[in-house]
Amino acid sequence: MAIIVSQIKTSLEQPKEHAIKKAISALKLSQSEIKSAKLYKTSVDARHEIMFVSSVYLELKNIETERRLSEKFANVKLFDKKELTVNFGDKPLDGDIVIAGFGPAGMFCALTLCEFGYKPIVLERGAAMDERISAVDRYQKSGVLDPCTNVQFGEGGAGTFSDGKLTTRINDPLCVRVLEKFCEFGAPKDILTNAKPHIGTDKLRGVVKNLRSRVIELGGEVRFLSPVEDVKINGGRLSSVKTNGSEIKCGALVLAIGHSAHDTFEMLLRNCVELVPKPFSVGARIEHLQADIDKALYGKYAGHPALPPAEYALSYRENGRGVYTFCMCPGGYVVASASSDGSVVTNGMSYFDRDGENANSAVLVSVSPDDFGNSPLSGVDFIRSLESKAFEVGSKRGVNGSAPAMLTREFISGGSAFSLGRVTPTYPLGVQPCDFKELFPDFVSEYLIKGLSQFERKIHGFSDGDSVLTAIETRSSSPVRIPRGESGGEALNCENLFPCGEGAGYAGGIMSAAVDGVKTAVRIMEKFSMK
Repeated sequence: MAIIVSQIKTSLEQPKEHAIKKAISALKLSQSEIKSAKLYKTSVDARHEIMFVSSVYLELKNIETERRLSEKFANVKLFDKKELTVNFGDKPLDGDIVIAGFGPAGMFCALTLCEFGYKPIVLERGAAMDERISAVDRYQKSGVLDPCTNVQFGEGGAGTFSDGKLTTRINDPLCVRVLEKFCEFGAPKDILTNAKPHIGTDKLRGVVKNLRSRVIELGGEVRFLSPVEDVKINGGRLSSVKTNGSEIKCGALVLAIGHSAHDTFEMLLRNCVELVPKPFSVGARIEHLQADIDKALYGKYAGHPALPPAEYALSYRENGRGVYTFCMCPGGYVVASASSDGSVVTNGMSYFDRDGENANSAVLVSVSPDDFGNSPLSGVDFIRSLESKAFEVGSKRGVNGSAPAMLTREFISGGSAFSLGRVTPTYPLGVQPCDFKELFPDFVSEYLIKGLSQFERKIHGFSDGDSVLTAIETRSSSPVRIPRGESGGEALNCENLFPCGEGAGYAGGIMSAAVDGVKTAVRIMEKFSMK
């Protein structure tokens, strides 16, 4: 047992570790009462006077003292880090455990199974990391796309070519386990204490390769360029999967396919697996000078060596529809992220140092089946139509793959001028001026304008300076959900099919997908005995 002491404030001039001394002093504890103490989480409070706000982990020698302090102080909570335990099932596996996808959900599902002695086969449709890096670099420079291996598909999943953000809204004890595993495989140790941890796409690549090596070392198998082409389902039970023309006898299939596996959704629907459309969001990337964001949020403290590049999270809601920023990348870059020819998709990324000149973020409008239709793949069709329209508009005057772009102030005012100021767009295939009203449905344009106008009130210069919008962003989450049972986690009409992670509609980022992967592994082990 231990306690977490929160809301410990320190100045920029004090080392973050000073929060430990302040927490001990505030609780009137002596060093002799303390078994161990460390920084737990730290964030920047930029609302008034800029300062650090930390929580501190204290393990005391006397558990009763921990209980007493948690009852006495509102900012003290008991903390019990539980090890992952499994009550193993006794049902024989009639075939291999197959995991489709090696993104965060698939990686952590495979790793967890292997750590407990199971030996899954992972089928990843894209290439291994080194080959994937080459394919992505080639696309970013030339516009020549590999539909099998790209920003969306390949070892590590879509998050590998983003910021490696590990922030999450879920409050699950398994988050600690996931962070510790990332560190075990080479992630920076400060992800354990930063309230908004990130690895950076440059460092995340090595972490993913190290995790894959551990899976193989423990007896698992990872096959690249091996998409799940088909499944065989008889009597409500999946018996095999097909990849590269060959069948694998399958006792359990984990669908960790990611939000962009639209062709896999179509295959599942043909095989009568239940899919339902779900809400998601569409919009564009906005870029500012990082120095301007720092100044807007940090004021006179902008540039202070103790402060990280400033970041923001903004939202606005009206008549049940949300507009919000997503995947904010301080010191980052807008990247070309299509996974099929004839389409334009944007995403954001940054390296660990976050030292790029621009900040970027998605600005998104929520959409629902009421907007695009209630058939299972209506959302997929909606996304494809937007991405192909962006390609058509962006390529009118540029090269194939150029992205449509507008000055934010022109979009809001209804103008069309495109004279770049201090912000140079970072989208690697170039941008072409475009009236977004040609690109988006009217309601999306209307709410983007409303949201951007509101965001200007929160961050001066957000929408009325030299900022640039680059479209189109459509891959923030999956357009479908594959319903599963609450207890066993299996698809409702297929007993040994386990929907998992973002693509199945049960996660919204690296952390929540990884946690869902761990939980899916536990569900499988609690049902099936080891072969």
